[in-house]
Amino acid sequence: MKATATTILRLAIVDDSQVVRMGLKALLSSEHDISIVGEAGKVAEAVAMAARVRPEVILLDIRLPDGTGFDACRQILKDNPQTRVLFLTSVIDDKLINEAIHCGGQGYLLKEVGAEDLVQAVHDVAAGKSVLDPQATAHVLDLMRHRSATAGNPVSSLSPQERRVLTLIAEGKTNKEVGNELGLTEKTVKNYLANVFSKLDVTRRSQAVALFVAARE
Repeated sequence: MKATATTILRLAIVDDSQVVRMGLKALLSSEHDISIVGEAGKVAEAVAMAARVRPEVILLDIRLPDGTGFDACRQILKDNPQTRVLFLTSVIDDKLINEAIHCGGQGYLLKEVGAEDLVQAVHDVAAGKSVLDPQATAHVLDLMRHRSATAGNPVSSLSPQERRVLTLIAEGKTNKEVGNELGLTEKTVKNYLANVFSKLDVTRRSQAVALFVAARE
């Protein structure tokens, strides 16, 4: 869901290439409901910038001169867990995708993504949805299928209502939208998700969704 005229989405950009940062700023700042509140080219700069400006969403590259985007993500979310991290990278690899999910990322996109899709992904992540590049999705499902095969099927431990909640989350709905559809308060939906995370041994929506989808394949 896009922000309204009175709600400006605060976005930060972290990439070691100044040219890439300039291009992203030119594209995204043209959106009337997005404000670029900070940028950085290194892990240390990104962590300091995020603590200073408190962006709602950070576009974060994986390869940085003084570490990785995963290092930055962990440190940023430790200080401000409400921030949403959307990895934007030129690399697709099983280990990297798995690490992106487990360090707290809400999305993983390749830099080849179209302008319109990138803008939509930023809004989706800000709304609490998880975003995966189509190429990355197959990798995640393979990872989760392997996990299910080696550790049993934890999805079978979910209650019918937990399954209903997770099914709607997998369709891209926010907690509020899930609550509206099931006649639950947003707080109740959060409680169900907390139970789901515990049973599936995950910490993020994207992890739970990937495991749930893999179990249904």
